[in-house]
Amino acid sequence: MLCGFWCNGAYFGLLEVAAGEGEREEWGGLAHGSANKKISQKDMAQGGGNNAGNTGNSGGGNNAGNTGNGGGSNNNNKKPEEVQPQPVKEQLPGIQYCINSPPPWPEAVVLGFQHYVLMLGITVLIPSIIVPQMGGNDAEKARVIQTLLFVSGLSTLLQSLFGTRLPSVVVGSYSYIIPTTSIVLARRYNAYTDPHERFMETMRGIQGALIITACFQTAMGFLGFWRNAVRFLSPLSVVPYVTLTGFGLYHLGFPMLSKCVEIGLPGLIVMVFISQYLPQILIPKRPIWDRFAVLFSVSIVWIYAQLLTSSGVYNNRPAKTQISCRTDRAGLFTAAPWVYIPYPFQWGSPTFHAGEAFAMMAASFVSTFESTGTFFATARYGSATPVPPSVISRGVGWLGVGVLLNGMFGCVTGACASVENAGLLALTRVGSRRVIQISAGFMIFFSVFGKFGALFASIPLPIVAALYCVFFGYVSSAGLGFLQFCNLNSFRTKFILGFSFFMGISVPQYFREYYHIDFRSGHVHTSSGWFDDMVTVIFMSHTTVAALVALILDCSLSPETDATRKDTSLKWWERFSLYSSDLRNDEFYGLPCRLNNLFPTL
Repeated sequence: MLCGFWCNGAYFGLLEVAAGEGEREEWGGLAHGSANKKISQKDMAQGGGNNAGNTGNSGGGNNAGNTGNGGGSNNNNKKPEEVQPQPVKEQLPGIQYCINSPPPWPEAVVLGFQHYVLMLGITVLIPSIIVPQMGGNDAEKARVIQTLLFVSGLSTLLQSLFGTRLPSVVVGSYSYIIPTTSIVLARRYNAYTDPHERFMETMRGIQGALIITACFQTAMGFLGFWRNAVRFLSPLSVVPYVTLTGFGLYHLGFPMLSKCVEIGLPGLIVMVFISQYLPQILIPKRPIWDRFAVLFSVSIVWIYAQLLTSSGVYNNRPAKTQISCRTDRAGLFTAAPWVYIPYPFQWGSPTFHAGEAFAMMAASFVSTFESTGTFFATARYGSATPVPPSVISRGVGWLGVGVLLNGMFGCVTGACASVENAGLLALTRVGSRRVIQISAGFMIFFSVFGKFGALFASIPLPIVAALYCVFFGYVSSAGLGFLQFCNLNSFRTKFILGFSFFMGISVPQYFREYYHIDFRSGHVHTSSGWFDDMVTVIFMSHTTVAALVALILDCSLSPETDATRKDTSLKWWERFSLYSSDLRNDEFYGLPCRLNNLFPTL
């Protein structure tokens, strides 16, 4: 298969040798600012021959050295800046199975189950925050989790088949918590004294806002509005964009882990040890420890947490500690039915309110930003080329379809691409689309057979937070990887990067303090209503603020000159701005069953 060459490294070598002195060599010079001479791949290879380099600092005089490991004649005619320590890579090497290269079926099934276990964290967390405020009990919380799990499985299948075609898992979005909580606390529901009746009425209000929001997001994706916006991005503006997609979720990492540090911290240590150190101590013939580290670490720490619970360590502890630490306090296993099939409008007919719909649209806008950053990271860890804007827009349209399903079935949040599952691709080095589709099958299966799904959903959240600390970092490093395409010696580049990173951290912190955001309850202590929610949701997002600042500065600072285009590698990036500009796009992002002929991608 053609993709196999790309994944296993052979295709990289063939492509670079075939390029010779042509386009790829020119791009290498542009990415590093050397436009007058081209660096031959033979000069970059390790081995004998006429490899050359200067062993001293700039202006090193007559000192010369050989960049390879073997012998050969030294050549000190080359300029020092022409010798690069590491060549840039359009596609990430070292990925064993890329998008179109599925692993063997037994391994694919286990990897798919691992993705399912990881996505359970956010799937359980969001209903656990919202449903009790709505007046729901454990049985209703279990039904909402089952419904969200079922719809996430459907949305993941649709996204992998007809959306971006990336190995991306679709889950509930944390961005919707603030407008959803505002609907729950709306005054018009104060008249309902019965908790069940209040739960049903607020659920219908959330459904109506989600359905309107879905129309907005679907139109933004399928009509090409998002495609036109993404085309303004460059490798320079993508760096803070993708980096803060991971770093911006820090509140779901160690802060949530610390709610039960006696199981969260061991979980983090065990995860890092198994995934990073154990493969160096016990070296198997096939990668095992790092590839299945999630299953190993969760099993070990879960058993440890069960021993603490059974021994009575938490019997006299505060209620919040018991909820976070005990393995028998989730209330899901006893409340979940054995078999339950979610269906549309199971909570009744939705109700609509204009202001609440606008607040939900703002959350959808933020979710679109964050999902786009996740798509870039997923493509990188799937060993694919950068995602064309038209493919991202198509994926956003199908995310809108996912939000529509959330609204119809009665979930308490919208849909977005999972950041943590993108990080898991990096740890396992398996970016196969088939693995994600198997994971979607697990989601649907365990949502229907509720008792089995509730068992795994009862994993204490601090254990999941320990995994987040690893996987959010992987996604952030994917953003930093785009620095290889930028000229870091340019002061324009330094300003845009530094300012966008700082504002992406500082501005959301101000809004968090000014609007008194309580992440445990999702409550916003303000009195200005839906407009306040719109402002808060947008400027509380680290990804959205950093991406907007970097995009505006990159487009407005200095007119587009040859020097600017070299600094940001725009000449190389333009190859991926149009779907038809690179032949590999069809291999990675082409629709199945020749649907590209019916729905051409621009």
